[in-house]
Amino acid sequence: MDEEPCIHTCFAFIPLQEIIFTPALFVALGCLLVLLIATALIAASEVSFFSITNTERGDLRKTESTFALRMESLLQKPQHLLATLLVGINFINIAIVLTLNYILSSIFHTLTLSHTVIYVIELLIEVFILVLFGEIMPKIYAKSNKWSVAELMAAPMLLLRKLFTPINAVLVLSTKYIEAQMSAPGGQQVSQEDIDHAIDITVKDSEHAKQDKDLLKSIVKFGNVSTRQIMVARVDVETIDKASGFNAVLAMVRESGYSRLPVTDDDDSDNIAGILFAKDLIAHLAHNDDFDWQALIRPAYYIPETKKIDDLLREFQQKRVHMAIVIDEYGGTAGIVTLEDILEEIVGEIEDEFDDDVTRPYRRIDEQNYTFEGKMMLNDVCRALHLDTNYFDAARGEADSMGGLVLNLFARMPKPNEEIEWNGYVFRVTSADKRRIKQLKLTIPLSHK
Repeated sequence: MDEEPCIHTCFAFIPLQEIIFTPALFVALGCLLVLLIATALIAASEVSFFSITNTERGDLRKTESTFALRMESLLQKPQHLLATLLVGINFINIAIVLTLNYILSSIFHTLTLSHTVIYVIELLIEVFILVLFGEIMPKIYAKSNKWSVAELMAAPMLLLRKLFTPINAVLVLSTKYIEAQMSAPGGQQVSQEDIDHAIDITVKDSEHAKQDKDLLKSIVKFGNVSTRQIMVARVDVETIDKASGFNAVLAMVRESGYSRLPVTDDDDSDNIAGILFAKDLIAHLAHNDDFDWQALIRPAYYIPETKKIDDLLREFQQKRVHMAIVIDEYGGTAGIVTLEDILEEIVGEIEDEFDDDVTRPYRRIDEQNYTFEGKMMLNDVCRALHLDTNYFDAARGEADSMGGLVLNLFARMPKPNEEIEWNGYVFRVTSADKRRIKQLKLTIPLSHK
């Protein structure tokens, strides 16, 4: 069968030989190309800007580059940024539709079809072009190349935001007014207590009901816990001096029982040189004291003490690390945090064959009395007492440990055997020196049992 007549029949309704390519048509085609590129860039920018996480934003802010300053300026007002993107893309799409109408009218003006059919054909072509080049392609590209798109469009978006300031202001105010009108009168956000209560009444009574409830409540609160609340404080971190001999290092590893130990320069805990893995020493046990064990030190992973542990867990998974060095706002070492510390926030205390009652940071004397190490984190104290992790928030101030809570209550350094009462709980200092509370006894109220 001859295929040429069929092809000729299919395209016979478009008389290409009768189209007159005037200068105006060429200009329109050029304008269409520019407009399609513009709408693609703005659509890609929307995906790029709003896919940047708080963690990535914090890391970018530390670079203090021109790009970082531009991005911070844009992301500080997300509503104005979104309004700029929507206004820009809608203006451009309107211009694309008008330009396409002119081009398609110039091409289809000789057709013998009805105006309705021509209108439908033009509409389908316009929708196809707008969706493909203005939505699908740029957004797919932006998902894989968000930083290159953001770096390219940060400066143009700042310029557009200034240009559209009057329109943006009206849109943002209108949106806030509509949200206020549509919100239910007296509506309140769901509180943590509401969620805990919902879990209590939802979980069915069973042999493991209490364990299930505690697990669910821990998962709900997981994203609100900062690294500072679960880290091991610097004063309690066992480290190895980089200048130590190999025999001293082996002895330290044996005594500590840890699989990873931070290595310091000049025995300065603020200057962490890296992390030593105990397993890396196994192949070198036969070497003498002059062995260059420093070559086995691995790079340390540093994080700020304000980082949320859900973000940290994700980074641990991505970077395949189990320990991070926590730094404070001044760049000094605040402590360390491990993967086990994070998991314990969900499942509770994890004990292995090396843990015993002597090393545990607390001990239950009877139904009303407990002894706690002053260094024990308040989150762990609350779990031991089956309290909400925010129970002591009204009294803790900036403290994260049990000793810090008691110091905040006394507002001074207490002496041994001094006690203070708060909300029915009696805190008695059993061991302290001039600088810190080492151990205390806690008597809980009868109503808590």
